[in-house]
Amino acid sequence: MTIVLGAAVSLLPVLVFLGLLRLLDSYKLVALRAILLSVLAGVLAAVAGYAINVTLRPALGLDFSHYSRYVAPLVEETLKAAFVVYLLRQHKVGFVVDAAIHGFGIGAGFSLLENVIYLSLNPGAPPWTWVVRGFGTAIMHGGTTAIVAMISRTLLDRRPEFRLRLLLPGLAVAAVLHSLYNHFLLNPILATAVIVLVFPLVSVVVFQQSERAARGWVGEGFDSDQELLKAVNDGRVAGTPVGKYITTLRERFAPETIVDMLCLLRLRAELAIRVKGILMMRESGFEPPPDPAVKDKLRELRYLERSIGKTGLVALHPFLHTSTRDRWQLTVLGQ
Repeated sequence: MTIVLGAAVSLLPVLVFLGLLRLLDSYKLVALRAILLSVLAGVLAAVAGYAINVTLRPALGLDFSHYSRYVAPLVEETLKAAFVVYLLRQHKVGFVVDAAIHGFGIGAGFSLLENVIYLSLNPGAPPWTWVVRGFGTAIMHGGTTAIVAMISRTLLDRRPEFRLRLLLPGLAVAAVLHSLYNHFLLNPILATAVIVLVFPLVSVVVFQQSERAARGWVGEGFDSDQELLKAVNDGRVAGTPVGKYITTLRERFAPETIVDMLCLLRLRAELAIRVKGILMMRESGFEPPPDPAVKDKLRELRYLERSIGKTGLVALHPFLHTSTRDRWQLTVLGQ
């Protein structure tokens, strides 16, 4: 019974908090399956971290205290951030909100296995140990990885494409916070209380700001995409900035390529409107039914991109949205 209670206290808080983060996500940007995948990635990171730590500490000749303060935080935060790299490179994260959820999920998975290992090695540990492990260490792991994901997503908003170096600032902040936690500058119970009080407040503020940004992006993008689509469908594109720009390309590309370019812009606008409509419905509490035509449109999109070619896509770049968030839109539809 003691072991069961210890496991519950050390494992449940981080899962409950992860569930609360998802409830705060009014756009439901992260599906339950995706959260579970992030948790699994965190478990695998913990397995790798355990293997590296038990090998690296003796090799470096450090005692447990110095290793846990200065080496383990960097090793563990790097391993947890590996799945963040995958999510960002594959355009599976569009806003700070879903970055935070994925990051906390990874940290939750890491802490779950770490606490199971600790429980198996210390079955007779006093109750306060499990409180510290569950409410302090576990939430610390989730919080630091969420910081890596949030800072990286924010920096990506200022760049047209993914760059690995954009993760370094968030990784540095996470490693420093992890190291400070392992220094035990405060009494463990007090440090746990600070984490439990501060992290939820910070999370709520971050979520509110990110959702305002998401709401602004959805509204502005919806209007501009609708305007472009209406102009193309009504045959009035020649008088728009897009049409005037396309006219300047006629001497460089074949007529059929110009037609493909207009079709590509129309199709991208249709898909973008579809994504923003999905987000609006989710914010209102509705889950839109899947559109069977979406897969055909995505296939047509890929065909048009191949037909236009790299040179044509580069020429179309001023009006062809290719930021990481625009690519994330297509990932949402592909799901």
